[in-house]
Amino acid sequence: MLGDGMADNEIAVLGKKTPLEAANKPVMNYLSSHGFNGLVETVPEGMVPESDTANLAVMGYDPRVYSKGRSPLEAASMGIKMADNETAIRANIVALGGNGEYEDLVMLDHSSDEIPTEEARILIEAVQEKFGNDILKFYCGISYRHCLIWKDCPEFNDFSRPHDIIGRRIGDYLPKSESSKPMKELMKASYEFLNNHPLNIEREARGLKKANSIWLWSPGKKPSLPSFKEKTGLKASVVCAVDLIKGIGFCAGMNVPYVEGATGAAETDYKAKRDAAINEFKNGAELVYIHVEAPDECGHQGKVWEKIKAIENIDNDILKGVLEYLHSTGEDYRVLLLPDHPTPISERTHTRAPVPFVIYDSANTVDNGELIYCEKTARDCNFMLDKGEKLIDLLIGGIK
Repeated sequence: MLGDGMADNEIAVLGKKTPLEAANKPVMNYLSSHGFNGLVETVPEGMVPESDTANLAVMGYDPRVYSKGRSPLEAASMGIKMADNETAIRANIVALGGNGEYEDLVMLDHSSDEIPTEEARILIEAVQEKFGNDILKFYCGISYRHCLIWKDCPEFNDFSRPHDIIGRRIGDYLPKSESSKPMKELMKASYEFLNNHPLNIEREARGLKKANSIWLWSPGKKPSLPSFKEKTGLKASVVCAVDLIKGIGFCAGMNVPYVEGATGAAETDYKAKRDAAINEFKNGAELVYIHVEAPDECGHQGKVWEKIKAIENIDNDILKGVLEYLHSTGEDYRVLLLPDHPTPISERTHTRAPVPFVIYDSANTVDNGELIYCEKTARDCNFMLDKGEKLIDLLIGGIK
């Protein structure tokens, strides 16, 4: 059970507690009270704390070997067959504000008010019609997350992550190298095209931010992962909403069911994910990887109470039901609970600090007293795993 970005720092308004400490989450606390707690580094030193890097590690893939950018994984999830000479690039639909030149605009929101996929599709299809050709092709993903496939792409390393620069003037974060000049020009042209698109005029009238620019970042080549089943001997499934995690699942040969109502936003259908996970077990899965994006989105938006609510929803609407099902089978089972990385409210972006994990083994429960699953509990347990890709070995093999 992975709550994306759940880990955080102490927050004054919470009485110097973290959202994990403050949340009402009896199931997580039970696992912590009767399981093995510790900290794990999911992002190797020197690597950027992106979700692809961290989730690859949690799934048992060394990100130093297999992390080639999030975009190719998202492309795989979208069913895009990449050629060796093609590069996948994440294309957010972002909300920019202000007046003057493109460089003087401000990043208002990396998600354009978590634009619904139905509206995003209209804009992406318009962008494809306007700018697409034999070299460039835009594909619609989910909400604000989309993909550009670029044939024989120029070198593009000086990109910025839009969720890192909310509230800042974008000119300081646009590509500046000669090779990445085409990306900057495409982003600028997309703003000139989208800012007055009829849908954005309508959104503005509804009090919503305009989804008025494409923002390009995180390029990567065609991905390749060893089979998860061949690595572990287990038949596995991934239950999630976002293309990135689905893409890892597809590339690793896991089953990736479609979950109606799973959006990747704070208002995702948590119970639908619970039911999908249980169905995967009923259909023969031996390991199910449940991923929930909501706490991460709340962290990026600086919404502390919403982040707490997302954690509580994971606890009550997913974990509780899944554990009740596993217990009802009469078989022994293990649970691994953790975030992939912190997304602190104060910073509104990912950090690479170690994250708290707990492994619960129904056949070997322990009595740790009454613990709260949180960062402090993990630190106090004095166990640190510095290679995140080894964590799954503890889950599968058990704590010795």
